[in-house]
Amino acid sequence: MVSVTTEYISVGGNRHPAAAAWDVQSGVLAFGADNNVALWDPAENSHRGVYALLTGHTDKVSAIKFYTCPTSGQKLLLTGSVDHTLRLWRADPSDARQFSLVYTLEGHTGSVNAIAVANGTDVVASGAADGSVKLWRIITQNGVMGEIIQTISMKPRFFPLAMAMILLPADTKDRTIVLAVAGTTNVVQLHVAENIHAGLDFKFSAVLSGHEAWIRSLSFTHDKQSKVGDLLLASASQDKYIRLWRFHRGEIAPLLPSKDEDPMIPGLEPTLSNKAHQFHAAGSTYSVTFEALLFGNEDWIYTTAWNPTAERQQLLSASADNTLTIWEQDLASGVWISAEKMGEISVQKGSTTATGSTGGFWIGLWSPDGKKVVSLSRTGSWRVWSYDEVADVWVQSLGITGHVRSVNSVSWEPTGGYLLSTSADQTTRLHAQWLQDGLRSWHEFSRPQIHGYDLNCVDTLGSTRFVSGADEKLLRVFNKPHPVAQLLERLAGLQYSSGDELPDTAQIPVLGLSNQAMCEEAPADIDGNGPDGVETGQLYANQAMLSESEQPPLEDQLARYTLWPEHEKLYGHGYEISAVAVSHDNTLIATACKASSIDHAVIRLYDTSDWHEIRPSLAAHTLTITNLAFSGDDRYLLSVGRDRQWAVFHRSEQDSSVFSQLASNLRGHSRMILDAAWGPENDIPFFATAGRDKSVKLWQMVEGSFVCKSTIPLKTSVSAIAFYPQMQRGLYILATGEDSGELSIYQIAAGSLEIKHLVSVERLLSPSKTVTRLAWRPSIEKDKIEGNKCSFELAVASEDSSTRIYAISNMVL
Repeated sequence: MVSVTTEYISVGGNRHPAAAAWDVQSGVLAFGADNNVALWDPAENSHRGVYALLTGHTDKVSAIKFYTCPTSGQKLLLTGSVDHTLRLWRADPSDARQFSLVYTLEGHTGSVNAIAVANGTDVVASGAADGSVKLWRIITQNGVMGEIIQTISMKPRFFPLAMAMILLPADTKDRTIVLAVAGTTNVVQLHVAENIHAGLDFKFSAVLSGHEAWIRSLSFTHDKQSKVGDLLLASASQDKYIRLWRFHRGEIAPLLPSKDEDPMIPGLEPTLSNKAHQFHAAGSTYSVTFEALLFGNEDWIYTTAWNPTAERQQLLSASADNTLTIWEQDLASGVWISAEKMGEISVQKGSTTATGSTGGFWIGLWSPDGKKVVSLSRTGSWRVWSYDEVADVWVQSLGITGHVRSVNSVSWEPTGGYLLSTSADQTTRLHAQWLQDGLRSWHEFSRPQIHGYDLNCVDTLGSTRFVSGADEKLLRVFNKPHPVAQLLERLAGLQYSSGDELPDTAQIPVLGLSNQAMCEEAPADIDGNGPDGVETGQLYANQAMLSESEQPPLEDQLARYTLWPEHEKLYGHGYEISAVAVSHDNTLIATACKASSIDHAVIRLYDTSDWHEIRPSLAAHTLTITNLAFSGDDRYLLSVGRDRQWAVFHRSEQDSSVFSQLASNLRGHSRMILDAAWGPENDIPFFATAGRDKSVKLWQMVEGSFVCKSTIPLKTSVSAIAFYPQMQRGLYILATGEDSGELSIYQIAAGSLEIKHLVSVERLLSPSKTVTRLAWRPSIEKDKIEGNKCSFELAVASEDSSTRIYAISNMVL
């Protein structure tokens, strides 16, 4: 039986402060990845990265919390989305790292922005862009479900962006729960409900004022220094400050400074009022007082999180100024100080798009043991810092990376050594396998292109060069730099010839789109100073350090030191590039652009020996050409388009740069054709086309033209197809990807073109949105043939922002 397993998932996190949570029991970190929920174990020694994507939401996931039912002990994952719903995912009893969708909570009319849970209760709160907070009771007796028990409308009206819930300390069984809500306002509202075992009724109880801008994060903890069970609430704001509030059972007489005393911060006296806010619940009086002001950040603060361990009272904050800060209370003075700062302290020179020096950290989380912290950056990548107890320092370790918008194309290096992916997030990324101590794990090894336009297509030009097309009128060709080649050779086993003349490094100029090669004749001197000063010398030093690294690059290295220098620009098109294909002998590049008229719906050819355009252009279509493909022997060029037709051009045997139209079909499909692929080299050429008419058609050459021999009907529009590049025992292997995200594998008999369905990838393992491109990994050692069974690897790009590699094994031929 054919088995399909997921070898690799590369996906970036959603830039929403509430869209991630780290489970204390299982160690699983769940984060929103477009409309999916990604699961990752940062402590896993194998460095596997994301091991599963949960599909169910129909729009971006914006809030995540783990929840344990106090009665049944069942572990649930709660997720909220821009699709207005909350979903409950139950952990598998046999494997707590796996989750399945069990219930959907509906009721909000706006995007869900925050979820709050209180340990020891069956109550969950959700806040949404409809200006309301809804309270739900989670029921786990017969299955898992939830029911709404109360709706609180925010008055004066604001959108809840941050919430926190906790049980108040009390001597009686009638426990009291307090809900703190904040968002597009500069105050924190407190809502209190008595006797959680009876019918809950949250009542507005107090307002905590002092912030001067929107509040983005709230988090409760038990004060470890208090002997009477006081609580601390941290509130973080866009005013760049964190405020701590003390919840105390009983009345507190506030200590007001006399007029002679110096204020804590000059000029901020009005914001430091220590008024005691009081409310009554369950026969007790509770006082809330301002405890401390934490300052030092230079930009908005997105999240705060208390260290989950009992040993140390530490607060972690993530800010848009690119820093993670750990705050601790000095035991002698009681003053809260910044004990540790991690991240990029200084703004680096260079394009902000390239360096990630704007946007900062959107999320900061503690590991269950308090010895690791992670942060989500603007680029969608997770950075990890681990605490070294011996040296008493926090050291950055390997995290995970991925695209944050639709992945539009993937292309394998000719030997299968690495995979290039390109995306609407304006980056091209290089993925390769890290081979270490018998373990294999996929990672991003380089970020060759960081652009100012959405990228649409990519293809490799041998092992040291590639070409990409974007929403601009030209294509760009890039060369692999020497440090990246060395890194891939040492860690991924990808050999390169030492005779290859590779550039040293690349940099992006401020406000520029071109990756400029740096001067090779002027390396840094012994003090690290280059011809352009200290920064150029530092860049060379970092490149050298990268090429000698014993692990894949970290996120900040990827963004700054793994760019590929631009080799050439290819001009000629009038609109955004829609397709690119490179001949197998790497001598020709064929491209097309978006078009609404016959004038622009042409194929332009470029000679890679001197990069000149071969004229005239090839004309056959009337609308945008969606894909181009060279046959295995490069004798034919196939084009398909939105005008429902396909065309085949024949290469002249006398002049290899001349193509003439051999055949075309004005109505190849009843709706637009989205993709096409040539079958592996054979005596009789044939190709497949995929259309919005929910079918794949196989066309075989008959007397100088091509005739439809077979049709594969599918459920939805077919958006991507790919043949495995070699024939296997008289059979062809075809992969299809659909608009729904479904993936299927077929075998096709040579000659007769009879079709047999082999396997469909499980929906739980498939992308949740349109498959944009498929690419089989070229034959390498991993592709084994044992007896009559084969194993292959298939790369899949999808609009759900994921790049995946599937291992397809036990394929009986």
